[in-house]
Amino acid sequence: MANPTTDKLPMTIRGKAMLESELKKLLLEERPSVIHAIEEARAQGDISENAEYEAAKERQAMIEGRIAEIQGKLAGAEVIDTAQIKADRIVFGAHVEIVDTESEEEASYQIVGVDESDVKNGMISILSPLARALIGKKVGDTVTVQSPKGDKEFEVLAFKYK
Repeated sequence: MANPTTDKLPMTIRGKAMLESELKKLLLEERPSVIHAIEEARAQGDISENAEYEAAKERQAMIEGRIAEIQGKLAGAEVIDTAQIKADRIVFGAHVEIVDTESEEEASYQIVGVDESDVKNGMISILSPLARALIGKKVGDTVTVQSPKGDKEFEVLAFKYK
């Protein structure tokens, strides 16, 4: 498994753009807004028992923490253009079609970066058990994934990069 402190974590171009957009909003809107709220609360006088001041300072800490987190993620990211991938096995960025060998239920997922994952929209994190099981596999291969309901077995039907 990737070590977030030393290894670069893969991220799609879309994932990078999402983080950059959030960072821009935090820097240009949220940070100035909270600074203004702190100034207004200070102007009310005694800040020792000022709930607005405390709330604004708490919000400021959350904003600054998220800014630092996003900057760290962007600095430690390996941005990958998934449309340029030419691989004969499943790797990061693949759009994978699988079938549950027991229920015969089919599913499609794209293997994406940690911050991009959204299972409801078919995007699973590179660090998820299913993605880790699929990496390196080819069409026709079978993978077993531990789930809360017990082991599940899936067969790879197809994969592509786009």
